[in-house]
Amino acid sequence: MRKNRFVLPSLFLLLISACLNQPDILTGSVRDKNGPVEGAVVRIQASEISTITDKDGNFAFSGLSPKKPSKLTAWSSGYYIAGGEETYLPGETEIVLELKEHIDTDYQGYEWLSAFSTEGKQNNCQNCHSREDDPLSHLPFDEWMLDAHSQSTRNVRFLTMYQGTDIHGNQSPPTRKGYNNDYGSFPLPPDLSQPYFGPGYKIDFPDTAGNCSACHAPMQAISAPYGTDPSSLAEGTEGISCDFCHKIWAVNLNPDGLPSPNMPGVLSYQFRRPGGEHQLFMGPLDDVAPGEDTFSPLQNQSEFCAPCHTAVFWDTPIYNSFGEWLESPYSDPVSGKTCQDCHMPTGLTDHFALIAEGGLDRGPETIFSHLMPGASNEELLRNSVSMLVETREERGEANLKVTITNDQTGHHVPTDNPLRHMILVITAESEEGVPLELIKGAVIPDWGGIGDLEDGRYGGQPGMIYAKVLQEYWTEITPSGSYWNPTRIVSDNRIAAFDSDTTEYMFIVPDEGKYKINVKLIFRRAFIDLMEQKGWDMPDIMMAEENIILE
Repeated sequence: MRKNRFVLPSLFLLLISACLNQPDILTGSVRDKNGPVEGAVVRIQASEISTITDKDGNFAFSGLSPKKPSKLTAWSSGYYIAGGEETYLPGETEIVLELKEHIDTDYQGYEWLSAFSTEGKQNNCQNCHSREDDPLSHLPFDEWMLDAHSQSTRNVRFLTMYQGTDIHGNQSPPTRKGYNNDYGSFPLPPDLSQPYFGPGYKIDFPDTAGNCSACHAPMQAISAPYGTDPSSLAEGTEGISCDFCHKIWAVNLNPDGLPSPNMPGVLSYQFRRPGGEHQLFMGPLDDVAPGEDTFSPLQNQSEFCAPCHTAVFWDTPIYNSFGEWLESPYSDPVSGKTCQDCHMPTGLTDHFALIAEGGLDRGPETIFSHLMPGASNEELLRNSVSMLVETREERGEANLKVTITNDQTGHHVPTDNPLRHMILVITAESEEGVPLELIKGAVIPDWGGIGDLEDGRYGGQPGMIYAKVLQEYWTEITPSGSYWNPTRIVSDNRIAAFDSDTTEYMFIVPDEGKYKINVKLIFRRAFIDLMEQKGWDMPDIMMAEENIILE
């Protein structure tokens, strides 16, 4: 719930009001169809001033500006938010705010509400939450349109990995099979002497749809989480849309705080979808009224994100940014941070709906951004870790120590999709550009790319790759992003929240002249050979760089 900075004892103030008739006090009661409602939150709308009703449903506010009118709202669990229509001046008493119950069931036949105004319905989100003529708009619809969630059904990397194609639609051959008397048929590695366009779920399991849509197309998959083929959806199908997120009522979690294994997305969410003429929207504010809205504390909690950012396949944890957060100090309810704190930061705007459509000026610290930056956001990545480079020269040798610290991120770096990795690349050379001989230290594995450094192929170069590396059981393909097949984790050196990793390198330096050392930390979205097979254009992102000249 929002911080209630000014929580006032209602009954005490009512006594003061009765005795002194102070003009700076507002008093009243909150009721439902059965009578008074105890424990309801009453708020001066769009402010941090609130109070709680007493056992008789009464409330009071004191210390108000005598001539400043206020609108009041009331909310209690199980009810729509009430109020937001009448204006009251201090000194008024006997104000009554009437709460109405909302549904407590989920109507399976609900037709999802489109976010787009082109659908022509009153509640289409774009109608009130967009300013199309402003490229710098921070209204929710405009930010959501720039966010990966809105593109989840059209993400080219997702679709080409699902279909086993490149970006031009060329599909890899069906998976070859071998046979074993003990195990039956099993997959064989692809024949790379033939045209090959990378792996794909549909070339491994052509007769099933899988559960990918449970996260990528949740509105379509809610009735068939294992039977919705994302590649068969109509062009323009909305991804993770506004109505989907604002219909989430609860998350099913196990005693360990995590969703059940292999239960991603809609498989672990509970919803409240209305079936009659009324709507219901859950949100992070308890004073959005008038309308058919209610406050949901879940919207401010990391658990909201858990079902789509925790997934186990074949008993191997694949996506686990929520679990990593849960195990980190960031999950401390007092001193920590939520997913929303970093990925939906506040402070970018002072209203989330058009003023002309009933929007209110609010404290920017109460309005969450819907840009939700992630693995493609350069600023977020550059601020996610720190790099410290230390050098020392003695007896003709240059010693280099590089420490990477995850001091800004509430989960491992990198996280979620196992295709993602960070590459620490070290180049040491003389003034003439002759590479210095490495006599101690790690080198980047071949899957970092064999070839020219200028082309981003760093295999064999001094440095390190930080990644969760999967190996397929039958084909032994390593590293693999085909986690729909049985895989095992062969290594995981990603950096957890507040942890550091230090690597050391030693080079032979020239007898005379200067030499230079370049240290780069690069974020790469997928294995370089896979990107070439698929035709993905995803430039590396420089997270940190340091140049050192010595003699």
